[in-house]
Formats: sequence, structure tokens, C-alpha cells
Amino acid sequence: MKAVRFHEHGGPEVLRYEDAPDPQAKPGWIVVRVRACAMNHLDLWQRRGLERVKIPFPHISGADVAGEISALGEGVTGLRVGQRVMLQPGLSDGTCARCLAGEDNFCEKYDVLGYQSDGGDAELVTVPAVNAIPLPDHIDFVTAAAFPLAFLTAWHMLHSRARLAKGETVLVIAAGSGVGQAAVQLAKLAGARVIATAGGDAKLEHAKKIGADEVIDHYREDVSARARDLTNRRGVDVVIEHVGTATWERSVKALARGGRLVTCGATTGYDAKVDLRVLFARQLSLLGSYMGGKPEVLRASELFFRGEVRPIVDRTFPLSETAQAHNYLESSSQFGKVVLVV
Repeated sequence: MKAVRFHEHGGPEVLRYEDAPDPQAKPGWIVVRVRACAMNHLDLWQRRGLERVKIPFPHISGADVAGEISALGEGVTGLRVGQRVMLQPGLSDGTCARCLAGEDNFCEKYDVLGYQSDGGDAELVTVPAVNAIPLPDHIDFVTAAAFPLAFLTAWHMLHSRARLAKGETVLVIAAGSGVGQAAVQLAKLAGARVIATAGGDAKLEHAKKIGADEVIDHYREDVSARARDLTNRRGVDVVIEHVGTATWERSVKALARGGRLVTCGATTGYDAKVDLRVLFARQLSLLGSYMGGKPEVLRASELFFRGEVRPIVDRTFPLSETAQAHNYLESSSQFGKVVLVV
């Protein structure tokens, strides 16, 4: 098969579009012919190299996959060759207490497809059969690939971690990101008032189109001050944060008393400080969030299949132009997801 692999860490130039061995389906696993694979910032971090993380070389990234089943491993039932599917990106042992409780993202062996395993930046990928989510005929592969990781992450942040309630106010940082655009839609659907940040008029207008009630230009405005203005100086109930150092202080300042900040990433760095006096006096909650359980992606998928939410696809690239796609994602020009088409 053809795949995009890197044999060492570095810039986009280390990515090679080359021949790689076809994966084989182990018992209980399937092989999927990839039709589309959406990119995530994890792809960029893996390629550059992560502190204290050893990536197996040569490596194939790609967590968000949609395609057709091309082979079934021994013992797989309920699926068929040729079936259209998208893939739940979380990998776990499936047998521990957390997995059996539907909390597989707490599994000690939890992994993300394409992180320590080979992922979907290839013509073929192999995954456990339980990770396959059948696609309705009206959902195309590109849109399906843009859905799983972003909406699973946003769902877990809003509902499992923040326990968002109808009528609360949510501040979504960087609404043009994959998680950001998902969080705007899911929060609005849950009955929240949504304030979203983005950079530039075009992105701000797009944020409004997908459900933001108010928008803040994070390049031209003081986000925390503006959020307080929009809430009669009260502050917001929930902040969805994944940018890190560059936005952390303003995100904390934007919270109302008893507010909850949920973070799932540190794109601009992880060196964030907290004034403990503010934390306890205002009774704030700072919550970490990582991916989500399979039951959550299935619940979010129902909304997707019914057309109540829809991932935003900014641009597609052919698999052979993955290096150009990395350059584009690094530029932060996109609103929504960048998808590789195989």
C-alpha cells in the first residue's frame, strides 16, 4: 500500500509518500480501506517530536478515519467486507474495569489511533472491530473523517467533565479549531449561550453561522474583559480551553464564581500559572479532559447522523500532498478540519 511515513522527527520535509507493508487483520480486528483521514494537531506534534515520548519509526500518523472494510479478522461478527464505516479513534484493552464501564479513555493501556500504532495516513489501516461505526449512506467519507476525535473530545469536555446545564454560558476558545467548532455546536444544541473567540472577521462570522451567540476577536480584544462585558460583569460558567499558555490567564479570568475551566490541550505551551487565592476564593474548578469513551462518541454520532451537528471541513488535500497539508495546518489559517483524501 501507499502511506505517508516519517523515519525521523523534523519539519514537513521528513514526511515521505512511499510504499509500506499492507496491514493484516488479527483475530477480532478489521482492515479498513481508507477513503479520508482528518488531521489533528497531534499529527504535527508527533512529527516534530514529543518530550519523553518515543514514537515508533517508521511511523504513520492519522487518528480520524473513514472508509470501507476490506478484511475481517477471525471471530469478527456483525460487520461485512465493503461496509462503510468511520472509526472511533481511541484504542484500549477492552477488558479492564474502566473499559467495561464505558470509560475506555481511562484505561491504563489507552492509546489514540496513529499515536503509538500506525494510523490512517495510508491506503489501509487495521483496528479492533469494536472501533468501527457504520456510516449511513447520506454521510460522505470526508465529512465522516472530520467528526470522531473533535466531537468526542468536545462532548467529553462539555458533558462528562463540565456537566454543562441548559441556560449556562460557555466561552469556547479558538472556535476555528476542530475541537472549537465541535464545542460551539454541541454547547448550543445543549441549550447554552455560546461566546466564541476567533481571529479575524471571516472566522468570527463563521463562528456565528455554526451557533455562537457572541464572538470575540482574540487578536484585537481582551477576551476576559469582553466576556465579562457580555455577561453583565458576572463571567462565564464554562470555558472550553485547549490553546494553553497564550490564552490560559484570560480564560481563568473570564470565569464566574463557581465556574469550570476544562482543558484538553496546550498548543501554545504548557507553562500555565494559577493564583491559588483566586482559585479558592472564587471556588473555581480546573478540569483536565482527554478524548472520551466509546459510548460518548456513539451518542454524539446520533446527532451527526440526524443532521443536528456537522463537522466543518475547511480544506482537503490528496494523501500525496500531506506535507503541504501540515504546512497549512501549522499556519492556523483554517476554520474547521483539514482532511486528507485517499
